[in-house]
Amino acid sequence: MDPISMAGSGGLCSLIWLGLFIWALIHVIGSSATAGSKVLWILLLLFLPFVGFILWLILGPKQR
Repeated sequence: MDPISMAGSGGLCSLIWLGLFIWALIHVIGSSATAGSKVLWILLLLFLPFVGFILWLILGPKQR
């Protein structure tokens, strides 16, 4: 693979990841969880992005 195509795929992955991150933040903020839980999930998403996102998908506040 040449460096140009690798850079393009990295940019696309970053854009997809940013979209997923924003989607998760919107769902955390709009959930019926307590304010403290929302803050903890947002901090987890910010400081441990990949692990935090996976944990949020599995354990996070659910929309009702």
